[in-house]
Amino acid sequence: MAITPKQKKKRKIIILSIIGLVIIAITIFVIYGRNKEVEIPVQTEKVKRNTITQTVTASGKIQPELQVKITAEVSGEITQLTVKEGQPVKIGELLIRIKPDQYQAQVDRVTAQLQSAKSSLALQKATLNKAESEFKRAKELYEKNLSSEQEFISANTSKQIAISQYESALSGVKQAQATLKDANENLFKTTIYSPMTGVISSLKMQKGERVSGSGFMQGTEIMTVADLSSMEARVDVGENDIVLIAIGDTTKIEIDAISNVNFIGTVYEIANTAKTKGLGTQEEVTNFEVKIRINNSNLSLRPGMSMTAEIMTETRLNVITAPIQSVTSRKKKAKENAEEGNSNDSPKDKTKPKEIVFVVKDGKVSTAEVTRGISDDEKVEIISGLKEGTEIVIGSFKAINKELEDGSKVKVETGSKKFEMKKEK
Repeated sequence: MAITPKQKKKRKIIILSIIGLVIIAITIFVIYGRNKEVEIPVQTEKVKRNTITQTVTASGKIQPELQVKITAEVSGEITQLTVKEGQPVKIGELLIRIKPDQYQAQVDRVTAQLQSAKSSLALQKATLNKAESEFKRAKELYEKNLSSEQEFISANTSKQIAISQYESALSGVKQAQATLKDANENLFKTTIYSPMTGVISSLKMQKGERVSGSGFMQGTEIMTVADLSSMEARVDVGENDIVLIAIGDTTKIEIDAISNVNFIGTVYEIANTAKTKGLGTQEEVTNFEVKIRINNSNLSLRPGMSMTAEIMTETRLNVITAPIQSVTSRKKKAKENAEEGNSNDSPKDKTKPKEIVFVVKDGKVSTAEVTRGISDDEKVEIISGLKEGTEIVIGSFKAINKELEDGSKVKVETGSKKFEMKKEK
């Protein structure tokens, strides 16, 4: 059935009417939406007074406070090893014997050389005595004009030669004595005794193995003797946190291998020189070593155990605090900068962004500039800018850091929508 021109005209009017109604509806919706301010959902909390403790967290290893590495000072084969790893030892106890044959032979050889040097010295002493006697006699005869000057000079020359030979022989004896002392010292070093009372915490060599050593370089490391009754934690602290730590700070220590036990320690040494890793690369890290004496250490602790220390650097009582996530930074607006004589685009504008919190009142927020103090994992001290009991926004993260502005309208959420934030460690 064909459509008549009248029907086409009627259909066209209907379509245009529908389009017009849609445009009117959209226009009304846009105008209504502009006039209606969006309520931003937030979570709030009233400012309270609390006790706050600032901490620095660092990881490291458990080590004995006192330990000695035993190294070889002479070369040779280990012929006797009297201890095993983990065995307790007392100071002065025999640990190791190194084969002494070559060092004993050296002592015997130098002893013979010393005897020969002493014999030579005795002979030169007798020669000197004879030369001095002849010189004395020649001098008396010369003074009485009973001998010639030539005989007097000859006697004096013989005496001087005898003195030089005696001094040379004396030097030979002293040299032989020094060489014998060195030889005896090397022979003594073939036997190693414990320098302290403790435990063999590490044993790297066994009987029959060869070690090397000399007086000019560090020898082979054989074992380590440690006092396990007095342990310490050694941690690396970043350069930004090291300025917060002081000698005597109390520390909570958690050891990975010992669960459900909290150890307490005290900072007793802070390195003056940094340790730098990855120098000149993007991964460059600068740390300072901090030593913590463990107050309640026990024999279950072992050198090399991994641990985490929470160093309590400062505590403040009954101070105004706010949740750490509620404080954010915002740049000053153009109007505020103009009042201070700066421009946001001006290189003279070197002012730092201000730290603020959002205060809730009558369904709207206003910014309050605050001054921070110390902080812990959850709270931050507010030195100025807030009063106790003031209701502030604590969440969400998106609202605080992006959506909220001074004067924004908010909707306070409660119950299951309560915002929680875990501080990244």
